[in-house]
Amino acid sequence: MGEQRFRAAQAMKWIYGDYQLDFHQFTNFSKDLRQKMADHFDTTVPELISEHVSNDGTIKWLLKMDSDNAIETVYIPEKNRGTLCVSSQVGCSLNCTFCATGAQGFNRHLSTAEIIAQVWVAAKQLNHGTKNRRITNVVMMGMGEPLANYDRVLPALNIMRDDHGFGFANKRVTVSTSGLVPQIRQLNKDADVSLAVSLHAPNDALREQLVPLNKKYNIDSLLSACREFVAGKKKARITFEYTVIGGVNDGAQQAHDLTRLLRDIPCKINLIPFNPFPGTRFQSPNAKKVDQFKEICMAAGYICTVRKTRGDDIAAACGQLAGEFMDRTRRSAMYGADTSKRPLEVR
Repeated sequence: MGEQRFRAAQAMKWIYGDYQLDFHQFTNFSKDLRQKMADHFDTTVPELISEHVSNDGTIKWLLKMDSDNAIETVYIPEKNRGTLCVSSQVGCSLNCTFCATGAQGFNRHLSTAEIIAQVWVAAKQLNHGTKNRRITNVVMMGMGEPLANYDRVLPALNIMRDDHGFGFANKRVTVSTSGLVPQIRQLNKDADVSLAVSLHAPNDALREQLVPLNKKYNIDSLLSACREFVAGKKKARITFEYTVIGGVNDGAQQAHDLTRLLRDIPCKINLIPFNPFPGTRFQSPNAKKVDQFKEICMAAGYICTVRKTRGDDIAAACGQLAGEFMDRTRRSAMYGADTSKRPLEVR
């Protein structure tokens, strides 16, 4: 627009620091500049359709993206941190067999504005409401595969970490991926953020059943990209997510195989007990088997945690996000899902 560079920092402060979206309220701008901004730009944020609060304090927001689509964003409060799970797609372009989002199909990518607006809406709800909570960590772990929407996700990551944006420390912004190898390598060049990888199996045969993307990028190629991601970075670790499914990948031998598979990668293992959803053929694991799996990993020298199921009473737990959208893939029909009739409050 031909304005001086400092105006950008001022605009960022108004939008992300003061939650002010009305350009006419930018009092350190001239009246002419305010009008020019209003004439050329739009700061509409998604409509908040509903807010559901779990018994454990987890909050799930349903946000309207357009006339046909809504997505879910989840806030998980803990004693010393507050984590926001942000969506990157309306639905998911992948088809992981154990995930409710994947079962619902796919409609479209979210824009950079729609991605960062989730953080804006959540921060305003938390900081300007009566909840007196704050966001300390952001994970691209909501609906969708963030690296499949790379060109729109990357600018959002930059705003999250920018001093004039939300100012999150690099290590507190995490991108979770099912294993798009070229994009992992590109992310390593473009953004200093944390990486979480959805592994879910210690061998290709099983992983292909759970994560069809493995047919294109097998475990060897995925782990090679992970090694490159942490190379030369002090204290950097990959978080390997492992959804533990009863009778599928919860055996002791599979735990031993996993520890051998990851032995030369600085990492930690996050075990996620499977959260059932309507239409799934999978079952939750036995708690004792999850504990045994964890003990085997820890005995091999790994940091291994079991993710506490949060928000499952409002369908906000890992793998349960579904939103409300028009499925362009017709994948939802395979699971008998009728998204047009299912009430939003049971998501």
